[in-house]
Amino acid sequence: MAFELTDANFQENVLDKKGVAVVDFWAEWCGPCRMIGPIIEELATEYDGKALIAKVDVDENSELSAKFGVRSIPTILILKDGEIVDKHVGVTTKQALIDKIEAQMAAA
Repeated sequence: MAFELTDANFQENVLDKKGVAVVDFWAEWCGPCRMIGPIIEELATEYDGKALIAKVDVDENSELSAKFGVRSIPTILILKDGEIVDKHVGVTTKQALIDKIEAQMAAA
């Protein structure tokens, strides 16, 4: 299951950690978010222990949405060692996300 990030725990779980994190900014009422949700859950299982796969509910965590300039959802941020290295807005495929995660994991 994807890790639930909040305004309160984002710093310690993403920005202060080494490694790759994939953060899906979403909302319950968002159709495209519901389409990508199962992909995020599958990635969370497949990358357990290798990368953090997490979700941020934009309705409950407006500080994070504002901080990262999230204006459209779903927005997926890929961070490495606390820095944003990639961003995708809208629906995407599981393979496209895997390619982005693997590229960051392979980069020294």
